[in-house]
Amino acid sequence: MQFISDYMRDEKSRHMLNELTQKVFGFDFEGWVISGGFEGDYIPFSFVEDGKMISNVSANRMKFMQNGTVKNYIQIGTVMTDEDHRKQGLAAKLISRVIEEYGSCCDGFYLFGNLNALGFYKKMGFGITNQYRYFVKDEYCKTEKAQSRFRPITEMGEEMKQRYIALVRNAKMHSSFEQLNKYGLQMFYTGGFDNVFYADDIDCFVVLDEEDCTVLQSVLCKEKTALSDVIRRLDLVNGKCRLGYTPLAEDLDLCTSELYDGSDDYRLFYKGRELESIERDRLYFPELSHA
Repeated sequence: MQFISDYMRDEKSRHMLNELTQKVFGFDFEGWVISGGFEGDYIPFSFVEDGKMISNVSANRMKFMQNGTVKNYIQIGTVMTDEDHRKQGLAAKLISRVIEEYGSCCDGFYLFGNLNALGFYKKMGFGITNQYRYFVKDEYCKTEKAQSRFRPITEMGEEMKQRYIALVRNAKMHSSFEQLNKYGLQMFYTGGFDNVFYADDIDCFVVLDEEDCTVLQSVLCKEKTALSDVIRRLDLVNGKCRLGYTPLAEDLDLCTSELYDGSDDYRLFYKGRELESIERDRLYFPELSHA
């Protein structure tokens, strides 16, 4: 069994990772890498045997502006083991390698773990913490709509797509818990541009998803745009809007918040006292930052 790491620009090794990822999670990284989304902050740690990847844990270097202070975290993701090699402690060994590699140069480790893995991560020394999710108050969702609306950029041509890509790197912050090195992950989620919209009168892009309400995932403008001005230009599902990020302090009056434990999807595991601030300060990891 061979250990390999930090190989995303090596086609042979990456294809082995893609094969295992497709088998376990149903997606791969090839299009993302080829299109330029990978910039070096996603570092796989893997075991290979007989020319086949059998286990992987990836370290994602995450830089956040957290209430005015830069924090460097490691998000652990793509934790997977081939079904023929499970219950051998391979993932645990790889997580230990990640912690050993970055323990002295980051502010903490976190991951979004499956509910069936609670015991595993607790045994690895991770604690569980909660986040706070934010919803736009009904009265602001029901205010008079602006004439201009957000429209899909897939209808606007290549130049508009390039403008969006440039703003992913350089937009004004619209969150008190903003990922600074967001380009790679945001392009992973929006590289097809199907969920990206633009309003020309305020020169603003947004990323939207739909659940039982509209989910505003990201706001990208050259200058700060009031959340109320964004909401007035959205056609809201069921007349409601949830934020996929933590709003700025100046936008908090427009929102309600609720304690969120991950529901049926995940639990937020952490290692490092700095990450105790997530629940204490009522923060929410941007959904577009989930690896």
